[in-house]
Amino acid sequence: MYLGLDLGTSGVKAMLIDGGQRIVGSASGALDVSRPHPGWSEQDPADWVRATEEAIAGLKAAHPAELSAVRGIGLSGQMHGATLLDADDRVLRPCILWNDTRSFREAAALDADPQFRAITGNIVFPGFTAPKLAWVRANEPDIFAKVRWVLLPKDYLRLWLTGEHMSEMSDSAGTAWLDTGKRQWSESLLAATDMDEKQMPSLVEGTDAAGKLRSELAARWGISGDVVVAGGAGDNAASACGMGTVGEGNAFVSLGTSGVLFAANASYLPNPESAVHAFCHALPNTWHQMGVILSATDALNWYSGIAGRSAADLSAELGDHLKAPSGVTFLPYLSGERTPHNDAAIRGAFVGLGHESGRVVLTQAVMEGVSFAIRDSLEALRAAGTTLSRVTAIGGGSRSRYWLKSIATALNLPVDLPADGDFGAAFGAARLGLIAATGADPVITCYAPQTAETIAPEASLVSAYEASYQRYRRLYPAIKGAVS
Repeated sequence: MYLGLDLGTSGVKAMLIDGGQRIVGSASGALDVSRPHPGWSEQDPADWVRATEEAIAGLKAAHPAELSAVRGIGLSGQMHGATLLDADDRVLRPCILWNDTRSFREAAALDADPQFRAITGNIVFPGFTAPKLAWVRANEPDIFAKVRWVLLPKDYLRLWLTGEHMSEMSDSAGTAWLDTGKRQWSESLLAATDMDEKQMPSLVEGTDAAGKLRSELAARWGISGDVVVAGGAGDNAASACGMGTVGEGNAFVSLGTSGVLFAANASYLPNPESAVHAFCHALPNTWHQMGVILSATDALNWYSGIAGRSAADLSAELGDHLKAPSGVTFLPYLSGERTPHNDAAIRGAFVGLGHESGRVVLTQAVMEGVSFAIRDSLEALRAAGTTLSRVTAIGGGSRSRYWLKSIATALNLPVDLPADGDFGAAFGAARLGLIAATGADPVITCYAPQTAETIAPEASLVSAYEASYQRYRRLYPAIKGAVS
């Protein structure tokens, strides 16, 4: 048996698979986010451990024999988070998360240094780890002086699981300290934030062994024998491993808290001017490009709180047939935006409201706004040299057929739905655990699921969607001066 642990923003998911990659069971533990100030987003790493224990306890209760047979564990996690530890591995402050934008000034200053884009292949976004440490240095100098280790969230779980300070390429590529082409830490970039390589975890590939499960935890969970912990992956690369998105030109769109358009690449293709992420993939000698929007299902969840209806009820109100854009446009910049604007200060808006604009119209506008934001990422990937002919949809938002039709029409690309099953980050992490424990071929192991259904663009609405998208694009520069 092989275990995948996915540390997300809202919870930890644990998934068991067998040697044939059949899912045996899964369980989860919930997490909350603390927002003590506008633009701040934090979690206590102790809560990650608690949630992981809850998820493992759920698996143990339902599948004790299977859990006892685990031989490999893979890790997946929310990227970019700054988990700061002292020399005794004590947490110095709450982890600053990926969607925290407090370090936008520090990010701009680092991005103005040409070596960052040249070495990392990316714009230095406020959500990345390096500007967070620059913020801590400027605003919490006493804490900065005590920093012995900087770990990404999943790698803090690894420390708890194994006692090892280790990371892997896909997650580390999102720190703004990695030489993405050479797949190694950059001393010059670390020095630019008054950091040193000795404060970084050692690096392996996502398919490599990166520690063994501590005997104390193995005994508590009822596992006997050595258990290898794989390098693992950042959440999007792990999802790609779960989806089989590892070959050139394969792509998926993820509708989770954030939204991602992910394309696998056989070579390193940076183009930071397009605000596309160019990161290492979890498999050796592979890379990927990624457009990221900060509020996808988060935008609908925000609106559902105001409307007093669940997100599922709001989606159901729209019905099964895609509607023409109403003229009301929603900009989903609730916590700033990454691709293509790299703007932490911009905020969202409804534009074109009238007396006739009821709840259904606003729900439609929210979904369309997210669809158009993903279209922005598609255009950015095209500018970076990537051509896509179709995408596969994953994530919680993909349960809304209306939203999938909207995305297919906004992108003017077919959207594939995988056959029933859970092929997300926890599954991808479990695959990496299997590879690390058995030496299985990564490409053969990370095959794509069968396609259950393909949702085609609504041909009669493509031109109307295109006109609405062009209006959407004109609104960002119109509101930028007013809110940022």
